[in-house]
Order: sequence, then C-alpha cells, then structure tokens
Amino acid sequence: MPLYAYRCTKCAHRFEKIQNFSATPESECPLCHGLLERPLTAPALQFKGSGFYVNDYAGKSPATVSESAAPAAPCASAEKCPAAGSCAAAGA
Repeated sequence: MPLYAYRCTKCAHRFEKIQNFSATPESECPLCHGLLERPLTAPALQFKGSGFYVNDYAGKSPATVSESAAPAAPCASAEKCPAAGSCAAAGA
C-alpha cells in the first residue's frame, strides 16, 4: 500500500498516511479541521539487480605490451626532456 503525504492549508500541519489505492483521500485536518491537500512528492527509487555498484562491473585490465615487441627508440632530445625520468622511450 502506498504512503501518501498530506498538508493542511490552514495550519500547515504535515503528516503521512498509508492508504489503499481505492481509499478516498483525507480531506480534513485532524488538528484544526482545515482543508487538506496532497502535495506532490518524489517517488522512492530502489535499484535492484546487478550493475548499479562499482564492484558489480568486471575489472578492466590495462593494455598489455607484447613481450616480443621491440623496445621504442629513445628520443633525440632525451637529455632536455622534462619527462625523461618517466618516459618509456628515454632508455630506461
């Protein structure tokens, strides 16, 4: 059964009530007997099943370099390169 929110237009009292779909909506405030309205509320979402969390996805492996591939030629300006220490082509 759904949970409906109500708000009084006279005293601004708010409350929630579980009602059947076929039940008539409340029309009178239980405190001041003013007119009630049902404000629009966001529906509750439930994500069920796999694929919603990080651990549900398969791990992505980094691209592997072939063992038989020839090493890259060193840069011509390896001495002047600021990334020479981390550059794979710097002749590590």
